[in-house]
Amino acid sequence: MLDIFNYAFFQNALLGVLLVGIAAAMIGTYIVTRRMVFITGGVTHACFGGLGLGYYMGINPILAAGVFAVASSLGVEWMSARQHVREDSAIAVVWAFGMAIGTLFIFLTPGYVPDLNSFLFGNILTISRGDIVAFAVFLVVLLAFFALFYRIIVACAFDRDFAATKRLPVRAVNCVMSVMVALCVVLTIRLIGIMLLMTMLTMPQMVAELFVKQFGKMMLLSVAVGILCAIGGLFGSYIFGIYLVSVPASVTIVLLLILVYVVARVITSFSVLKK
Repeated sequence: MLDIFNYAFFQNALLGVLLVGIAAAMIGTYIVTRRMVFITGGVTHACFGGLGLGYYMGINPILAAGVFAVASSLGVEWMSARQHVREDSAIAVVWAFGMAIGTLFIFLTPGYVPDLNSFLFGNILTISRGDIVAFAVFLVVLLAFFALFYRIIVACAFDRDFAATKRLPVRAVNCVMSVMVALCVVLTIRLIGIMLLMTMLTMPQMVAELFVKQFGKMMLLSVAVGILCAIGGLFGSYIFGIYLVSVPASVTIVLLLILVYVVARVITSFSVLKK
């Protein structure tokens, strides 16, 4: 079984899930705390519009998806802050618009659209060294931003109205975090896929929230849960492929995260009943 470590594609996949586990835990903690889980789905499905446009125009689909993701994330922030539109309503509009535009351009693209399933459902084993370098750079920027503005981020996540009364740069922080969410989504499309990415950005935080309530502790525990489940899901996919049937690693990661949440829920419920 250890022979798998000799393959470059598995080494890339393992390093990729480690980086994504850290970034997704940090971004996800902000999203869950601010009660904006729905924005992840909105941005990921808005990316589909960029993918379709990229294929149709013959440009890099990831680059086009990135533009759509950032634009949609900032659009939601702008509509909720300036146009007095509820965030969930704005996200629903962005979600539907992205899927409609993506579907339209996919059908207009002549011939067969390659690798579309890898964007929809993810293919961890296709991660390249270039993908890892790009995500590593993003993670460094994310860590630097959290280190510099941690207290403001926490204040905006829990109560942005109170933070505004304290003259904190709420709008600037929210815009930067919206861009970070969008970039994280785009950079992990090929890893988890549009349909499954929301789980990596929310499920570790749901597990952590059962045991801790402080933002920092929740983020650290989310990192641990996300990384362990990502590695476990990666090895689970390998074992399934040997003894049963080939299963995408993204599927085993998500199923393992859900299983861990169910177990954690049972443990915490039993502890409450015991008291």
